[in-house]
Amino acid sequence: MHKNLKNISFSDLIITENDNYILVNKPPFIASLDDRVDNKNLLSLAKEINEDYQICHRLDKETSGVVVFAKNPDAYRHFAIQLENREVKKVYHAVTNGLHRFEDFEADEPLLTTSTKSRVDFRAGKPAFTLISTLEVYKKHTLVKCFPVTGRMHQIRAHLAHHEAPIVNDPGYGGDSAYLSELKRNYNQKKWEEETPMINRVALHSYQVAFRDLDDQVVEVEAEYPKDFSVLLKLLRKFN
Repeated sequence: MHKNLKNISFSDLIITENDNYILVNKPPFIASLDDRVDNKNLLSLAKEINEDYQICHRLDKETSGVVVFAKNPDAYRHFAIQLENREVKKVYHAVTNGLHRFEDFEADEPLLTTSTKSRVDFRAGKPAFTLISTLEVYKKHTLVKCFPVTGRMHQIRAHLAHHEAPIVNDPGYGGDSAYLSELKRNYNQKKWEEETPMINRVALHSYQVAFRDLDDQVVEVEAEYPKDFSVLLKLLRKFN
């Protein structure tokens, strides 16, 4: 468990809730579901409040952002059907290595998924579709927004990597760490200290989710960036 998550409570994470759903802003470094390393995960925190709460989808442990919980079985089923029909809109923000000008770019390469990873495979892969747009370009990095139409494992990470825009600090998909010394002139590195990256996880955040409630009203939220993602962007802008 990351040191900042020891005393975390589910209620601290809530963005909004109604009779059927709770939408939370998941911090990085906490698993959505059971984790062999840590007993504490997002679902277990929710069930401390109410045993009936169910998680509707998951984020990777290092990914931050919006996660939807259902308060009752009807709500859970309703969300699951929308997910299956690709009616849930999810928008992610990611910081990538390199300079990229994506404008509603359609990444549609099929993905083959193993237990731990996905890769583009035109023969054996399953259909996958991601819309990618550039938000900001910095000195050596780019902030992009990604809308995964399909929901393959690591879809955004695999598609961005395939288009030579791997996410910062995502070594499994070719993403290099981002260091201040690469941006700041006359960076003063202490002789015996090893420089730490500007963010120490995959720089990916689930920014927005939209879906329909049981009464057909649209539920839509945005999740604030966590501190580490905000600091990364602040530094990239400062030394741009």
